[in-house]
Amino acid sequence: QGQLEESGGGLVLAGGSLRLSCVASERTFSRYAMAWFRLAPGKEREFVAAISWSSGDTYYADSVKGRFTISSDNAKKTVYLQMNSLKPEDTAVYYCAASFRPDGDYRRESDFDSWGQGTQVIVLS
Repeated sequence: QGQLEESGGGLVLAGGSLRLSCVASERTFSRYAMAWFRLAPGKEREFVAAISWSSGDTYYADSVKGRFTISSDNAKKTVYLQMNSLKPEDTAVYYCAASFRPDGDYRRESDFDSWGQGTQVIVLS
């Protein structure tokens, strides 16, 4: 059983919504931050959104700002990514990640050391 497990991906029409979930083990959930990254065909994995436990701050890629929201339910050790107004360019495998750095750059992939297996999101035009 992995430390991070994503779910909620699927196929949706452009303009639609999906909510991704990431359930973490207790040890992994206690890391300093959690984030979502995505990998689209033919592209490098890119940052989507992050949440810092210490500050409560959230961070978003410009491409998703205003459409996606990252949140958490500490009791359930779950991080969510609510995705609204989806576009075909949002099509990708979405990965949940946890950071081991208390003062990391939570937009940077290298500051995360625990990763889920990913969940596929396909947005049709």
